[in-house]
Amino acid sequence: MSSPLLKRLNVALLQFAASPIKNENFIKVESLVTKALQNKPNLDLIILPECFNSPYSIKLFKKYGEQIPSGETTQFLSQLSLKNKINIIGGSYPEHHEDKIYNTSTVFNTQGELIAKHRKAHLFNIDIPNKITFQESRVLDAGNKATLFELPSFGKIGLGICYDVRFPELSMTCARKGAFAMVFPSAFNTTTGPLHWETLARSRAIDNQVYVVMCSPARDLNAKYHAYGHSLVVDPMGKIVVEAGTEEEILYWEMDPEVINSTRQGIPIDGQRRFDIYQDVSETTKIGDV
Repeated sequence: MSSPLLKRLNVALLQFAASPIKNENFIKVESLVTKALQNKPNLDLIILPECFNSPYSIKLFKKYGEQIPSGETTQFLSQLSLKNKINIIGGSYPEHHEDKIYNTSTVFNTQGELIAKHRKAHLFNIDIPNKITFQESRVLDAGNKATLFELPSFGKIGLGICYDVRFPELSMTCARKGAFAMVFPSAFNTTTGPLHWETLARSRAIDNQVYVVMCSPARDLNAKYHAYGHSLVVDPMGKIVVEAGTEEEILYWEMDPEVINSTRQGIPIDGQRRFDIYQDVSETTKIGDV
């Protein structure tokens, strides 16, 4: 059995709170990328949080929205990846496209090329009485595909955004199509975070025997939306191998092909599925990359 991860992959998760001034967020990201590479010169992939270039707010999505790839945030990430010769999953940020607005994640290779784009497929529409009400669909449109892309020299990664993690079909599809990891830039809040953050990440890892990465903003109690923090990496056995607190922090982890191999050899669920009883959702799910 060969692992879908071709060789060890060193990742860094940048957990920080977004400023309402877009350029300040660019400066912050560049500073954290420099710091991460100084600490770990062998890094292969850097991951940013959901809505990293602006506050997470229904009222502000339109204001901060940009075209992709011509917008300043996409151009900033492209130049940053090229300058540092590093792969970057650019968290997410509001995208204007025709008359619609999406919450979109972009991915860049070491040449600064845009190699994948995921529009949040499941919009965060919840109402927990006396706790939190949030309705992304009042402003945002939903993406219409799962996203699976090839990270050069390493293999395939599945990409979702925050609320997407609650819907196992997306992760199942990407894993069955060869993903070694699912990455979710995510801004859970202080109500849903304590309830489900770790459980959902561990569940998607165990379901699919892949690494799961969730990168959150740091918690900012001066902002209207309080992010949960606790960015983490879960291994294919469902173990949380590294987790942040609530403050600004850089997390590091090395993904190991042998961990995937040993997990799948010890608990060989892939060959034990009963598609004579239930449907293989990966056969009917729409997949794209850019």
